[in-house]
Amino acid sequence: MLKQYRMFADYNRWANALVYAAAADLTDTEYRENRGAFFGSMHATLNHILSADRIWMKRFTGEGSAPTTLDSILYDDLAELRAARDLEDRRIIDWVDTLDDGALARTFTYTPVSRPGAVTQPLWPALSHLFNHQTHHRGQCHMTLTSLGKTSLGMDISYFLHSDGSRWLAQ
Repeated sequence: MLKQYRMFADYNRWANALVYAAAADLTDTEYRENRGAFFGSMHATLNHILSADRIWMKRFTGEGSAPTTLDSILYDDLAELRAARDLEDRRIIDWVDTLDDGALARTFTYTPVSRPGAVTQPLWPALSHLFNHQTHHRGQCHMTLTSLGKTSLGMDISYFLHSDGSRWLAQ
């Protein structure tokens, strides 16, 4: 399972870079326009993904800052948001590299942002959620790009494995 999580951390870095590159090609109006995604715009969705990652990483590690709402706009400027995304992706990769099977099996307790009451669970399903959550909302970014008539992004993990992530096939 560790190898899979390490690959997912690397894949997320790669897929996030694709989405941010596509977002940089949008006009400011397109970037901020509500296109019907759960958080509305590309801008709000990218901020949400980073917000959620910071919330989860704070829960996992006890370190770093985390917003108190899921719709926080952490950065209004795309370039600043992208720089923060790059740092968070590196943080996730570095942290996942420190894990072992024992860490994945250990439980941790947190309080969800969306509802009161503590939750205790093993780390591994929460880590799976972190990666699945990013994929889910990147899909909404892809929908936003498609609705704007932009070129489709090849973000499938198979594309990653046969390009930037080819080293994972050799392991």
